[in-house]
Amino acid sequence: MTAKISPTKGAPYARILGVGGYRPTRVVSNEVILEGIDSSDEWIRTRSGIASRHWAGPEETVAEMSLAAGGKAIAAAGIDASAIDAVVVATVSHFKQTPAIATEIAHRIGAGKPAAFDISAGCAGFAYGLTLAKSMVVDGSAAHVLVIGVERLSDLTDKSDRGTAFLFGDGAGAVVVGPSEVPAIGPTVWGSEGDKADIITQTVAWDSFREGDSIRLPLDGNGEVKFPAITQEGQAVFRWAVYEMAKVAQEALDAAGITADQLDAFIPHQANMRIIDSMIKALKLPDHVAVARDIETTGNTSAASIPLAMERLLDTGEAKSGDTALVIGFGAGLVYAAAVVTLP
Repeated sequence: MTAKISPTKGAPYARILGVGGYRPTRVVSNEVILEGIDSSDEWIRTRSGIASRHWAGPEETVAEMSLAAGGKAIAAAGIDASAIDAVVVATVSHFKQTPAIATEIAHRIGAGKPAAFDISAGCAGFAYGLTLAKSMVVDGSAAHVLVIGVERLSDLTDKSDRGTAFLFGDGAGAVVVGPSEVPAIGPTVWGSEGDKADIITQTVAWDSFREGDSIRLPLDGNGEVKFPAITQEGQAVFRWAVYEMAKVAQEALDAAGITADQLDAFIPHQANMRIIDSMIKALKLPDHVAVARDIETTGNTSAASIPLAMERLLDTGEAKSGDTALVIGFGAGLVYAAAVVTLP
């Protein structure tokens, strides 16, 4: 006799119910960055669009920033923390291999005993987490999912590297994904290009720090061992993002049955202002579309950049609840993910 497995009964659709963000107290200007590299404020602004970024202090840990952002998202969603059935944390800067930081966050935020796990998808991490959350809600394995993108990239920044020292910032952004009676998170267009894995990477692997491997470690000007840092081939990243990610963004619009002129907002990963401008041009976005440019004062916060930018657009009134937005994340891997969403 063949047993029959009972199907789960989830919501017909899923939506973002609330968003929250946290930016560290310390604001770091380009002038501070210039203390470690031979460059200029004008060059940094022209190449990246960045004027300042936030760097976390000792008490602003990955967990603490996540709790602040997650708490705001839960409050905005109008639910109690005990209603959270799963916590998904996207990050590359939680340095403990195990356990996942999501379990600590779930416990401390008051969610009880939800499913909790971390994902590593670089700057596309939040969009990956959003996709997983949508699937959980529709599948029925969770009614409400807390998705957090959080980074302390200042810990992974080589302050003497002219090509990356000015790029990265710290922060956390979070959303609560829950049930919806109408489609509010479109199909995700996602993928990877592993043949380009070396374009954005960590300078050395953690296991290089084992005793006896010191010959493989990078050294600073004083001969001291340098902590691993994120490095990238800037021009290769720029070309890939501009030419390939615009195609992915268009595919996400097509999959959702939305045209560019029907969009109210565009919230791309905050990697580089020139990349954002190039994507706007490639997608032929009308002037009425609000475009997230959070990178100017926040820098590149990797997995945190999309929810932080989303929160800012809503807080400033540039976008409003119910607006239709295109989100796209892309970065190390190389990986990418894009979808059309209804803003909370």
